[in-house]
Amino acid sequence: MISLPHTVFGVLLSLSLLSGTSLLQAATATPPNAALLYHNYCSVCHGDKGDGNSRGKEGMNPPPRDFTHPAARRELVRERIIASISQGRPNTTMIGWSAQLNEEEIAALADYLLNRFIQPQAGIAKHPGKSLYEKNCAVCHGDKGDGGRWTSGMSVPPRDFTSERGRALGREAMIDAVSRGRPGTAMAAFAGQLQEQQIAEVVDYIRLAFMALPEEIEGLSGTYAHGRQTPPAPVSSPEPVAVDMQAPMPQGLSGNPDAGRDFYMGNCFTCHGTAGDGQGPRAYFIRPKPANFFDAKYQQGFNRAALFTAIRDGKLGTEMPAWGKVLSAQQIADLAEFVFRAFIQGGGDGIVGAVEKKTP
Repeated sequence: MISLPHTVFGVLLSLSLLSGTSLLQAATATPPNAALLYHNYCSVCHGDKGDGNSRGKEGMNPPPRDFTHPAARRELVRERIIASISQGRPNTTMIGWSAQLNEEEIAALADYLLNRFIQPQAGIAKHPGKSLYEKNCAVCHGDKGDGGRWTSGMSVPPRDFTSERGRALGREAMIDAVSRGRPGTAMAAFAGQLQEQQIAEVVDYIRLAFMALPEEIEGLSGTYAHGRQTPPAPVSSPEPVAVDMQAPMPQGLSGNPDAGRDFYMGNCFTCHGTAGDGQGPRAYFIRPKPANFFDAKYQQGFNRAALFTAIRDGKLGTEMPAWGKVLSAQQIADLAEFVFRAFIQGGGDGIVGAVEKKTP
């Protein structure tokens, strides 16, 4: 038997314990909430239903990808989706998210897109509530959720989940009905036959397969991608710090406000508004709200250099993308110059006239 020195034995024991801890952490790690990731990072452009029908689509050229289109089924495979999420798509507003999402989250998001929008029937077929529905519910509610044929003579027919009235049902009300039944109808209580998780699964399957509703998402945060994190508590804004408003554009650039205006009206107004007041058509559901360039902190702190940096780098934890992934330095300078003249310097007194103002 080989005798190991105490120091070597200690090192090996430490490594063993560390390895065991790592394995334990890996085994107990919370899996990514892909639905939450999609809501917080993707739906603002691609829409809640993945069809690209968002309020911002008219301001994007090219428009966001419609994952429900037949072309998506032909062109998008898992590897390409992962690459697009990680690295972005050149010449579009789709930026890479590898700096904010880890590999597991990106993979989960890719699978969500495939199963939810691109190949929805495949996702529905694998849903854990499908077999439960077929065994316990289909006999009355029908294979397609619109009622079994033999039930037409019932005084109170089973709910048609595909109807407008059926789609108005809330998830909690459905869980309660499956659990406790419906008095005065043939709907029996299943709490004694199914576990709570199974009841939730069959309800979620019904909502997904027949009611065409997105899954309920726990912990919606509006802009925070990691559902396991809690958004920071609001803090009082510090007094704005005045900066040199005559500072030049970085990199020796000179911005063209006319070119910047065209880009702003094509891509930015949907959040920041045509008047630069943060009241664009998408602003109502964005948290935190888009910048209002007439707030004191922007009026006193956003010179050309600050605007250039904000546009180029975006802002983590908000819907503001890093336009430096898409635009050239000159294009960013053009946009910064327009915003500076029209809203910071010009006070917003006329979008058209603002681009004609001369730099002092």
